[in-house]
Amino acid sequence: MADSQQSQTKIVVPGSQSMVSLLGSRDELLGVLERSLQADIHVRGNEITLTGSADDVELARSVFMQLITLLDRGEPMTAEDVERTVAMVKQGSDARPADVLALNILSTRARTIRPKTVNQKRYVDAIDEHTIVFGIGPAGTGKTYLAMAKAVQYLQSKQVNRIILTRPAVEAGERLGFLPGTLYEKIDPYLRPLYDALHDMVDTDSIPRLMATGTIEVAPLAYMRGRAQPVDTPVLTPEGFRPIGTLRVGDLVVGADGRPTHVLGVYPQGPKEVFRVTTQDGASTLTCAEHLWSVTTRADRRRGRARRIMETQDMVGTLRAAHARRYELPMVKPVEFPECAVPMDPYALGLLLGDGCLTTSTTPAFSTADAELVEALQAALPEITVEYKSRFDYVLRNPQGARGLKTANPVTAVLRELGLAGTRSETKFIPRSYLHNTASSRVALLQGLLDSDGGPVRQRGRTCRIQYVTCSDQLRDDVVWLVRSLGGVAYWRTRKAEGRKPGLARGREVPHLHDAHVVDIRLPAEIEPFRLTRKLLAYAEGGAGRPMRMIESIEPSGEAECVCISVAALDSLYVTEDFLVTHNTLNNAFIVLDEAQNTSPEQMKMFLTRLGFGSKIVVTGDVTQVDLPSGTTSGLRIVRDILDGVEDVHFSTLNSTDVVRHRLVGDIVDAYARYDAEREAPRSSGSQARRGPSGRR
Repeated sequence: MADSQQSQTKIVVPGSQSMVSLLGSRDELLGVLERSLQADIHVRGNEITLTGSADDVELARSVFMQLITLLDRGEPMTAEDVERTVAMVKQGSDARPADVLALNILSTRARTIRPKTVNQKRYVDAIDEHTIVFGIGPAGTGKTYLAMAKAVQYLQSKQVNRIILTRPAVEAGERLGFLPGTLYEKIDPYLRPLYDALHDMVDTDSIPRLMATGTIEVAPLAYMRGRAQPVDTPVLTPEGFRPIGTLRVGDLVVGADGRPTHVLGVYPQGPKEVFRVTTQDGASTLTCAEHLWSVTTRADRRRGRARRIMETQDMVGTLRAAHARRYELPMVKPVEFPECAVPMDPYALGLLLGDGCLTTSTTPAFSTADAELVEALQAALPEITVEYKSRFDYVLRNPQGARGLKTANPVTAVLRELGLAGTRSETKFIPRSYLHNTASSRVALLQGLLDSDGGPVRQRGRTCRIQYVTCSDQLRDDVVWLVRSLGGVAYWRTRKAEGRKPGLARGREVPHLHDAHVVDIRLPAEIEPFRLTRKLLAYAEGGAGRPMRMIESIEPSGEAECVCISVAALDSLYVTEDFLVTHNTLNNAFIVLDEAQNTSPEQMKMFLTRLGFGSKIVVTGDVTQVDLPSGTTSGLRIVRDILDGVEDVHFSTLNSTDVVRHRLVGDIVDAYARYDAEREAPRSSGSQARRGPSGRR
């Protein structure tokens, strides 16, 4: 009866060389197959005969067919490959072992890195298909190693610009200061597994260079989050500048496109060393050493490369290339503040701030040699009449007034409302309602200022710039603010009144009473700085140069309490003081968080909200090996419930069958799982007994 249930099948292996590869040197692989399979295996020439029960023969036949497929694809065969193939066929998975073991992720140093189990292949495929992937499973299942291999693959194929590897240093409570040595000597023990994997995949000689340029960053989670600014640093919001320390999740800040974007996260950092980053136009802000900047270089522009993301500390000492400033920051687009009603046309106010008499001790007046400006002022202020007085002087009269009657001049009333009444050339300013208004309103105001007290400056061999002159310190600062809010740059210098050659008025010398501030301006191409025809034509003929902001210096500036924010803008950029565009999230990066079971829920949220545009995140961990202090919940334990159903987030689970270390590791993992289950069972039954059938104590 037993003989009647016996089955037999024959497999012909083409080519003697294939048979040698299939059976191994000295039949080593054949021995593995005989130990792993129940069917009897008989080899004669290039023919393999399988004998045994129908199920055993079919299993053995499937294994041999998968091994032959691997050989046909040119894959080398090892004893481990044979064992993996047998295990996968026995599991009855839909995935073919030949597809799993032939998926090459990375080849380096005569070694190929590939998944070795079905779950590992699903994990690797998920990394390609999703933006955020969680790899959860016991030690030895290749979670971190495969994630590292994918990171290097993405970097080499230029799908990302940098790799960031991080893990929590909970063994020291993330308080590493008490340990001896430098920062890197302190954190090395916690990052050693990542370093070891990195050295397996990247040429050893190139690793220091890649780490020095920031292409590869390895840091504890506590240090990775420290991309921060001092709490009193101004950040631009739709209502104006606010200290970054006062921002809360859900608040609006201004992005690089000039429009509002939400704050997604606020992370206090404690005291940190800070640096003052200054650009060539005098703008500056304070940041910590790890704060991020989106920059481009002349070489990047020449080669058509995208912007690179660099930390403040990475740029120190490399600010010049061939004596020229190296790093250019992005310019903010014209900022769109909410529309605000104003009592006077912005262009008219600009003309009066430039060449108007605002003392209000007499009828408001305006001086110009351009009849075109007189007509423009009259058109902008239809409620008054611009009357010629003498030479270049005009008065702004109220046509409703009559001789002998005291009727308020509309312009005088507006000047009093704006607080400009009584101001002179050295005390004029721009009211806040005009500075914090729509871009079109601010452009009109700037055009009035430049048509009256500004003009194009042309130099041989250079593009045309704009120059504005004022005696008022406050008006100088307001004009600089106005230009920067429109995406331009403004430099200024002061010509001292003392010692300057007197001017001439009708042939008579007139001494200078006040210092004069000369503001040089460059505006975006889409903004016309003048309405006055002669100035506009001269500006167009000269060819306007584009505004640029280059980093001039980075200097230590002590220590300060810092905070970090993340924003919803796709490019992760926001506007800080002096309208500098800065960055606080990781774009175009492959980020691996290892040992994630040792993160708190707050740390996990902080890390995930660091995700930038064009980036991938892989989170690995083993929820059975949590080293957090007693009472602290693991962020990895609860993140699945939190992110369940969120699109483009994937959870891959690996188990003891995916262990790729010594075979005993898988057995140990299973033994501990049984032990934990046996300990949990009495607790559950005892708890139920104490509660009683109704569940009450």
